[in-house]
Amino acid sequence: MMPFSPKPLTRSLPRPPGLSRTQLIEVGGLAAIPHLSGALYLPDERVLLVADLHLEQGASLARRGVHVPPYDTAGTLDALEDVLAETKPWRLILLGDSFHDAVAHEALDARDLDRLRSLTARIETVWISGNHDPEAHGNLGGFCVAEVALGRITLRHIPQRVLKDACEVSGHLHPGAAIEQRGIRLRAKCFVSDGRRLILPAFGRYTGALNVRSEAFRGLFDEEATQAWMIGNGTLHRFPFKRLS
Repeated sequence: MMPFSPKPLTRSLPRPPGLSRTQLIEVGGLAAIPHLSGALYLPDERVLLVADLHLEQGASLARRGVHVPPYDTAGTLDALEDVLAETKPWRLILLGDSFHDAVAHEALDARDLDRLRSLTARIETVWISGNHDPEAHGNLGGFCVAEVALGRITLRHIPQRVLKDACEVSGHLHPGAAIEQRGIRLRAKCFVSDGRRLILPAFGRYTGALNVRSEAFRGLFDEEATQAWMIGNGTLHRFPFKRLS
């Protein structure tokens, strides 16, 4: 596991427009600010967390006969660069499944490859391995690891059982939530946490969302303490787990 040594925050910084001004997620005593893109910013550490880019998902679908516009990688990188420009973190930690399959990074367009290398050259980047991309991609720059330790919090791709005094931030499950409002059912990607475990939504342009009430999430959270932060149009909406449909 890669240990993490936070750099001291030397001054108070203005909050970028994409970061929530009203919502704060606390996990293991750490304050985190959700971003409308699905990224998560740790202001005291100046770290940006992003899960499940799934770069080249469009190309993977095309190889299986599902033809979609091949612009997901460029669009995802556009969104990532926008968040980095807003938050100006010292470190970027990618929580796995940055590529959609084992051959995706080899199939990158030359311009997208240059963009990734330029990104990792100007900001310290940590690639956490995922189930879609378990192998290290050393030609892209940055560090490739299985997990990162941030105090008593472990950053990893797939949620796992955590010990009593441990906490976790992960991706993998692409959380989404649904709620009934005035007879209308609303669905959106979401952040979900009970204070000990936090799962980020998928960042990739072609990635969907799995309802947090589905079987895949069963047993991961203390439902009484769980909150979902649904990503709306220009803001985030927090709901307790019992309100979700």
